[in-house]
Amino acid sequence: MKRPGSFPFSAIVGQDEMKRAMVLTAIDGGIGGVLVFGDRGTGKSTAVRGLAALLPEIDAVAGCPVNSEFVSDVPDWVTLLDANTVSKPTPVIDLPLGATEDRVVGALDIEKALTKGEKAFEPGLLARANRGYLYIDEVNLLEDHIVDLLLDVAQSGLNVVEREGLSIRHAANFVLVGSGNPEEGELRPQLLDRFGLSVEVESPKDLDVRIDVIRRRDAYDRDALSFCAEWEGADAELRGQIVDARKRLGSVEADDAIIRDCAALCVALGSDGLRGELTLLRAARALAAFEGDDQVNRDHLRKVAPSALRHRLRRDPLDEAGSTTRVMRVVDEVLG
Repeated sequence: MKRPGSFPFSAIVGQDEMKRAMVLTAIDGGIGGVLVFGDRGTGKSTAVRGLAALLPEIDAVAGCPVNSEFVSDVPDWVTLLDANTVSKPTPVIDLPLGATEDRVVGALDIEKALTKGEKAFEPGLLARANRGYLYIDEVNLLEDHIVDLLLDVAQSGLNVVEREGLSIRHAANFVLVGSGNPEEGELRPQLLDRFGLSVEVESPKDLDVRIDVIRRRDAYDRDALSFCAEWEGADAELRGQIVDARKRLGSVEADDAIIRDCAALCVALGSDGLRGELTLLRAARALAAFEGDDQVNRDHLRKVAPSALRHRLRRDPLDEAGSTTRVMRVVDEVLG
């Protein structure tokens, strides 16, 4: 019996900026992930679940616990029982609050140690998320030592475990997606800076939009199989656009004028460091690829600037405008 899938990504009503940000990370995983902050019940988790079903499959060595693409990439601590290459869904792994460090990074396999007297490594969530997504709901409530751990791994792309006489390392490249409600706590600046894009979501105010949300959710809850079948075509079309954009991404050009625009926007906003410019350019290039353009233009910059820059603003006690308003004000001043 066929089991119903998650709520289709294409069927999510509104929340266009959130959906676009997630699609851009699917095109270019180097953008650095997405932080989605906002009201409860606005589709944050639903979008991540829907994205998981939307992502193209990856080729991976069947017996590799870290999803290595080639046998030569399989870590030397793995006893490879199946070296065949298989297609498998892009991993989207939940990192729950309260997860222990051992569960996140991996630990000694106690069963093998007790039954066979062998020291073996039991991979953790970071191993499973390699080449995929790591999703943290309520990321602002994550314990500090897990945040520190994620920061180290995100910077190096490598998970290193040194304990109980074991010295293990493996690739840990993943797109980080976090969601949360800002009323429940702020995110540490170091982790906030690691997210390439940030999105603010709120409950829809338009009555017709709310009615559409209710209708679609009710239809899914009453007959998920039929509802998913109805939206299968739309999801397949979007998946095809993502695949095409990935192929086109390397050939999309950004001329000197666009790069100057990126720098001018960040200078005008007082953005610290250069991560803002780099993320802005990368996101604009991914959007150009998605829209079938060969060149990044100012329209691409306008569309992605709020997501790429709003979480990099310095606080200004004399300016009570929200971060999105401040970014768009500068975008209008700089880009015209």
